[in-house]
Amino acid sequence: MFYLHPMEEIKAAQYLADKNIQLSDQPTLQDFGKTKKELKKALKAVRKELAEFQNTLYAHGKYSVLVCLQGMDTAGKDSLVREVFKNFNVRGVQVHSFKVPTEIERRHDYIWRHYITLPARGTFGVFNRTHYENVLVTRVHPQYILGEFLPDVNSVADIDDSFWEKRFRQIRDFEQHLAENGTIIFKFFLNLSKEEQRQRLLRRLRLRQKNWKFSPGDLKERKLWDDYQVCYQDAIRRTTCEHAPWYVIPADDKEGARLIVASVMMEILRQYNDVVEPELADEIKENLEAYRAQLEAEAPEK
Repeated sequence: MFYLHPMEEIKAAQYLADKNIQLSDQPTLQDFGKTKKELKKALKAVRKELAEFQNTLYAHGKYSVLVCLQGMDTAGKDSLVREVFKNFNVRGVQVHSFKVPTEIERRHDYIWRHYITLPARGTFGVFNRTHYENVLVTRVHPQYILGEFLPDVNSVADIDDSFWEKRFRQIRDFEQHLAENGTIIFKFFLNLSKEEQRQRLLRRLRLRQKNWKFSPGDLKERKLWDDYQVCYQDAIRRTTCEHAPWYVIPADDKEGARLIVASVMMEILRQYNDVVEPELADEIKENLEAYRAQLEAEAPEK
């Protein structure tokens, strides 16, 4: 495990990935020098501010926010979504968890199922696992690509470096298109240590109420840990950019990871000074007192 020293304030730049990032050098645990209770209290304040921003975003109606969460199994994606977006109005956020593609999804290109679930203007969308599964899981298991029925792929031998470079280009183009049309993009990699994953899997086996989360497939994928780390690193390097940056978040402590993600989002969103509630029409503003008087004059219903 790698540790960071306690810090007074969270800054987005600390977690921002560049095109030369080495995941093996990135911390998996950040020690804030705070108790879990104190971290939860800090998160409560940030998520309240996020929810207030979302209300203004909805009224403004010109931007949407896409939050992409990636990480190894047990990295804490589900609980992060639950805790960070707890204060949101339900109309203001939609969460999509992408599993194995369905039959109808396989009849479209791999980005289609993500495109049709993008957030509308004024709302947040959260992708719990994302379009990056198509350069992660499928890269570790290239035989899965054969199920996409691509015209130029007839065997695993056809899935070479040029195939992956083309797919990375398509993802970059997809995200650039979104950004140019008003989507604010956050991409978070929850950086979990292998030992912490082991402990979390053991907890799923030990606690009866957690048993349902366990699958023997988790252990098969765990054996491919190093392969996944290589693929994650390459994906982050090839697709982090100004309009769609990757942030690498220490994830061994769930409370700390949630606070970092929420704080990074809020720091960046504060920079959008043009997101304000729309002004009322002059005619309405001039008659506010008359409208108020009209309502106050009504007799209460009995």
